[in-house]
Amino acid sequence: MADIKSLDDLKSAVGAAAPVAEAAAPRTPVRDKLGRSYATGKRKDAVARVWVKPGSGKVTVNGKEMAAYFARPVLQMILKQPFTIANVEGQFDVYATVSGGGLSGQAGAVKHGISKALQLYEPALRGALKAAGFLTRDSRVVERKKYGKAKARRSFQFSKR
Repeated sequence: MADIKSLDDLKSAVGAAAPVAEAAAPRTPVRDKLGRSYATGKRKDAVARVWVKPGSGKVTVNGKEMAAYFARPVLQMILKQPFTIANVEGQFDVYATVSGGGLSGQAGAVKHGISKALQLYEPALRGALKAAGFLTRDSRVVERKKYGKAKARRSFQFSKR
């Protein structure tokens, strides 16, 4: 190691030892041989496998149209959010299989999967989807029931006599 007697010597020694970090390589699109991007989405106990490809905006969930599978308008709105944020409404077809949990959790899982698949298909959309929080997995799940308790934390009713 060289003699370091001044601040300038220290700066030059550190600069020589640690090369300047190069800019991160731009992300490349991830697509299969059929031109689709695949991602899994999770929410509560629901797990969704989602494929995204260019198309007319058709969304198929477990072999059914989105309106037939998710009958409530709120759930349909949840599924459309990633496309609205990324300004690509009607440009991608979605095929999803989802299992576990209830309808609300399944809608959240499909939304998460769509967001991840969109950013894999078109990396430029990542910034908008990440800023909206759609790429983050919501880790909240139902707490398990404990023995000696009525539910996860609720005790049985106390009886004095």
